Amino acid sequence: MSTFRPALLTDHYELTMVSAALRDGTADRPCVFEVFSRRLPTGRRYGVVAGTTRLIDMIRDFRFSADEVDFLRRRGVVDDAGAEWLAGYRFTGDIDGYAEGELFFPGSPILTVSGGFAECVVLETLVLSVLNHDCAVAAAAARMVTAARGRTLIEMGSRRAHEEAAVAAARSAYLAGFRFTSNLAAGERYGIPTAGTAAHAFTLLHGDERAAFASQVATLGKDTTLLVDTYDISQGIRNAIEVAGPELRAIRIDSGDLTVIAQQSRELLDSLGATETKIIVSGDLDEYAIATLAAEPVDMYGAGTAVVTGSGAPTAGLVYKLVEVAGRPVVKRSEHKATIGGRKVAVRRHKPTGTATEEIVVPQGVPDRQSHDRLLQRSYVAGGEPVDLPTLDESREHLRQCLISIPWEGLKLSAGDPAIPVTVVPAG
Repeated sequence: MSTFRPALLTDHYELTMVSAALRDGTADRPCVFEVFSRRLPTGRRYGVVAGTTRLIDMIRDFRFSADEVDFLRRRGVVDDAGAEWLAGYRFTGDIDGYAEGELFFPGSPILTVSGGFAECVVLETLVLSVLNHDCAVAAAAARMVTAARGRTLIEMGSRRAHEEAAVAAARSAYLAGFRFTSNLAAGERYGIPTAGTAAHAFTLLHGDERAAFASQVATLGKDTTLLVDTYDISQGIRNAIEVAGPELRAIRIDSGDLTVIAQQSRELLDSLGATETKIIVSGDLDEYAIATLAAEPVDMYGAGTAVVTGSGAPTAGLVYKLVEVAGRPVVKRSEHKATIGGRKVAVRRHKPTGTATEEIVVPQGVPDRQSHDRLLQRSYVAGGEPVDLPTLDESREHLRQCLISIPWEGLKLSAGDPAIPVTVVPAG
């Protein structure tokens, strides 16, 4: 059985550069790499930083085993000097970046990796793989949370993603404000609350809806959720209340025109005395579908495919670029892909009321701080050693506060400018 090994996520071309740099003596030259996006996905007004703590854990354990080194040598990916270097690889540099849960915009320097050229460049694919995925999911999930207007969201997308991506997606969705996941691996690994109910297969197994409901209630009690749309929704609701009584915790509806069915279901539940029974809806929900249900009597949403695939933007479009060599800024001048040289420091500027107005980025310098500015970068790794990292719940709260701070226009689901502008200014 295959097991994911982060070291072999390294791209061939990265090791080509390592081998050449070792040969010409530039492998240990001090360098700074930065992660940023040139633009947000179409229709988005902000990005969400997610996956950083997960990435730091992977970098801490980033090693090339003897078998992996032997494989790379046999394939001619590295020569003997490169193989020896990989066998002893340990990241010894520094990593700074935006907090998990922070918002970002085009040009925001969300992660800075400093160290020798070779030890930094070999991490490029790992860094971008983790952050592009997790940031994409978190941004989509945050938009769903906004659209839900305080109602509960359950992440249910494991069957629509790679098995490891599914666990990471559940983590990002929880970071963004989802309350539960159906993914038990994410619950075990990250302490995320889990929730779920039976599928249509359980009803079909029994051949009789009442029998299926009775079995579930006998096992789990009335504090459970019954799926009522296997056959006829109205009859399913009647059967559910007949079996469980009006104390049934919830029903779930997974099909049909939910804007109509939700209202009809609420009226039927109330007429049966189940006034406290909640309505959970699911079935290919994205932020737009959730928004259309804002006026309907829905208590909880289950989102799957859309959240784990970034709701149409499966990557955050982040890049990992060299911006400084031995204290000297370097720039890429390619058309439409130009970079700004030098290590950046960034602050978020706010009104006295707490509303964010601008992001200030200063290359190779320190921003001229004002009274309501907030420094955006923090240390993650110093001298190769991880520093104290925030908990997932702390990052979740950080994002909640960030979303409160941006102008209300920035929360719209319609296309528009980034919620706040990013200004690059000379060092003060």
